Amino acid sequence: MKITRLYSGDDGESHFGELDIPMEDAGGSAGIISKMLDATGIFFRNTKADYDLDWHPAPRRQYIIILEGAVELEVGDGTRRQFGPGDVFLAEDLTGRGHLSRAVDNQPRRSVFIPID
Repeated sequence: MKITRLYSGDDGESHFGELDIPMEDAGGSAGIISKMLDATGIFFRNTKADYDLDWHPAPRRQYIIILEGAVELEVGDGTRRQFGPGDVFLAEDLTGRGHLSRAVDNQPRRSVFIPID
């Protein structure tokens, strides 16, 4: 399973990358699953429709799962990506200028955050 990774580069800017989560056959009806990944908690967030956050680094390493609505992230080179319901990304751009975050289509968003440090 591939997910997007948001990370800090040596240039002090945030970048998008790809992270491959290895999956294996669990046997029987359990399907294809990953190994258990470490996490330190979970929290839920409702974001307003006018959400528009200026440059900021991620506050901690965390997986973010979009449940409803969408977010647009912009990294240092101007590349933008949108993440919507069912999308998962790993935010770990902890240093440098960070990234921009914006609501999409003036819609609120519901997300799950899973810190891993």
